[in-house]
Amino acid sequence: MTTLTVPPKTAPPPARTRNSSGAGKWKRRIPLLPALVFTIAVTQLPFVATIVISTFQWNILKPGDRHFVGLSNFTFVFTDERLRTAVLNTIVLTASVVIGSVVLGLGLAMLLDRRFAGRGLARTLLIAPFLVMPVAAALLWKHALYNPDYGLLNGTLNAVYRLFGAANGPTIDWVSSFPMPAVVVSLVWQWTPFMMLILLAGLQAQPGDVLEAARMDGASAMQTFRHITLPHLRQYIELGVLLGTIYVVQTFDAVYTITQGGPGSQTTNLPYEIYLTMFRKYEYGQAAAAGVVVVLGSIVIATFALRTIASLFREEVSR
Repeated sequence: MTTLTVPPKTAPPPARTRNSSGAGKWKRRIPLLPALVFTIAVTQLPFVATIVISTFQWNILKPGDRHFVGLSNFTFVFTDERLRTAVLNTIVLTASVVIGSVVLGLGLAMLLDRRFAGRGLARTLLIAPFLVMPVAAALLWKHALYNPDYGLLNGTLNAVYRLFGAANGPTIDWVSSFPMPAVVVSLVWQWTPFMMLILLAGLQAQPGDVLEAARMDGASAMQTFRHITLPHLRQYIELGVLLGTIYVVQTFDAVYTITQGGPGSQTTNLPYEIYLTMFRKYEYGQAAAAGVVVVLGSIVIATFALRTIASLFREEVSR
């Protein structure tokens, strides 16, 4: 007759109370508090101060005439002719730079996705413009390329004219004759590597079996790009456009260095107009209100960018 032995009962593990769980979370977060306090002090307190200043009529040339005006400065921002021109120039500049850099970046990414001798060196050289400081890049384009007397563009144009028997070619002042294209081209040169890196990462994330199946089915290179590669790159293109828009809309260096907003305010964008309002007109309240509007617009764009990044991570995790 077999005797069954019942194992002794073990005490259940103690249940974690809500208080102990909360205490554990706070213990893990305490080391991050200094960084959080520093971030708030550096970023949020100046923004709050800007909001407060935007509600005052404050001109430094009239120190005794500072008074609270509520939202009047924001009304001025949306009704002033110079600011409306600056908004239009900002839209034109941002759209031109982002679209141009995305198109060129896609072409370069397609080339660098192929194997060829010296591909590593080519990648390094193509990334280099993005590593140049914005002011240095603007000075390079203004003096080394656009200068009408010794710039590379006029020198090349004169050399081409001399090849065809002309004594000398035309002398073009590129900045004065084409102010907005001059700024756009310099920024496209600087931001194309950024777009190229994002799109190249998307190309290298393509599933190889899908491309191989398309080749086996007899699809041409254009059909493969149109129906497989381009839909796959859609989110990467959206990410590049959103991040590029966030950065380019804040462009100040190129406008200030190459054209200084001229001629005739043709290239004055919002950051440069805020600079003029602050340091030329000394209207602190109006400049602060315009800055708040720009920050809020950038936050809206950044929200879409973060959602796109999150969707990319979810897609990678689900594979």
